[in-house]
Amino acid sequence: MTSPRETAAAACIDALDSAFFKALSEPARVAILRVLVLQGRADVGSIAEQVPQDRSVVARHLQVLERARILRSETEGRHTFYAIDGDGVLEQMKALTTLLQTLQPLCCPR
Repeated sequence: MTSPRETAAAACIDALDSAFFKALSEPARVAILRVLVLQGRADVGSIAEQVPQDRSVVARHLQVLERARILRSETEGRHTFYAIDGDGVLEQMKALTTLLQTLQPLCCPR
């Protein structure tokens, strides 16, 4: 039988091992996010001009960030533009906050 403390630990590890945090753990992706925060909506080429990675590497990082619901994309003609997915990020942060509030009494009593 699993104890409440073991359940809390597993839930914490699952949350911290999510695609969201994995995407944010790569410095190159954080650099890409910085570009998008400063510049706003941009395509792969203009992002790649501002980071040291090749365009193909930047494109792969953008896909990881999009799958993690940190970015959203919009295609116009032959170009795909990326922007921070504010709603996606907020939803994930709210879910994490709710989880931690639920687990706090089990793992870290005051």
